[in-house]
Amino acid sequence: MSLKDHFHHLKKKMGPKTFIDKLIDKAIVSNTRSGKVIVFPENDTTILKACSIILKKGIAIPLIIGERAELNNILSRNGIFNIKDQHILDHLDDKNRPQLELYAKEFYEMRKKDGKDMTIEEARDLMCKPHYYGAMLVHKGVADGMISGIHSQTKPYAPAFQIIKTKPGIQKASGLIILQREDTVYFFADSGLTINPTAEELAMIALTTASTALRFGIEPKVAMLSFSTRDSAKHEFVDKVKKATQIVREKSPELLIDGEMQVDAAIVPEIAMIKCQDSPLHGDANVLIFPDLNSGNISYKLVQRLGGFKAIGPIMQGLNKPINDLSRGASVDDVVELAAITVIQTI
Repeated sequence: MSLKDHFHHLKKKMGPKTFIDKLIDKAIVSNTRSGKVIVFPENDTTILKACSIILKKGIAIPLIIGERAELNNILSRNGIFNIKDQHILDHLDDKNRPQLELYAKEFYEMRKKDGKDMTIEEARDLMCKPHYYGAMLVHKGVADGMISGIHSQTKPYAPAFQIIKTKPGIQKASGLIILQREDTVYFFADSGLTINPTAEELAMIALTTASTALRFGIEPKVAMLSFSTRDSAKHEFVDKVKKATQIVREKSPELLIDGEMQVDAAIVPEIAMIKCQDSPLHGDANVLIFPDLNSGNISYKLVQRLGGFKAIGPIMQGLNKPINDLSRGASVDDVVELAAITVIQTI
């Protein structure tokens, strides 16, 4: 077998690259061009194993916040040798206390400016928490993004909203899950944050998710979901989705979007021909916007567990800088993949 035939055979054996493979490749290119530092504020074996892979693949430069001796002990027990001292930040170490005090004062001033009552002592106590300190590192530009939440006490929502905050024009961040099976990719939102969005918030979720899809190399085809298609039902819930769809069309006339519509009309061409023949989506939607958190969260887990789709995320959208949450049951691969996504969010 010639060398050319050998590589052709190897390529066939490996199969085509998946959506997440392509995202990892893109993150590696970005990290190679300009090193991307991602903060991990948790002392956890899964996190450390993932950081070792992230470093080895060149996806990002991990910065792990925690007590240095404890981290070194976990690394040694697990035979992880490529995580060095420069990848660990013991923010409670005496030599780092002056920096912590500066961050506490800045955080205190932030909260004061936002009209929130907080003493400097309370600000200092929060800044001693690794996920608050990590968010401040991102805010100050020391790091490019942060991933946390594998433990409930380090869920990143509060520091993300209090320190990083949302982009101008976006009132609330939203949660996204990407579902992939072979070549099929769907974006589900909001599946993690906004419990009962208004029509205006729902429109912003749609616009933000479409923007995320584009950033990840997918041309968005947006379906605003409901239990009604083309006024097949009358209810205020339906009216909310219709209003949100209209807002999106006014704000982004070039975006391919339709609604209100049932999910089968959104993703099954044969059903679309029956229920909404004039739909520009033609049953080929890939961005599914749910009317509330109940429907979004339940749907993605059903598709994941019963439909055999891989769930990627959750991903937080709309923040000034990327902060992402981990499921408490996250695997090493989940962490690695979320790191790649976080790097891409910085581009």
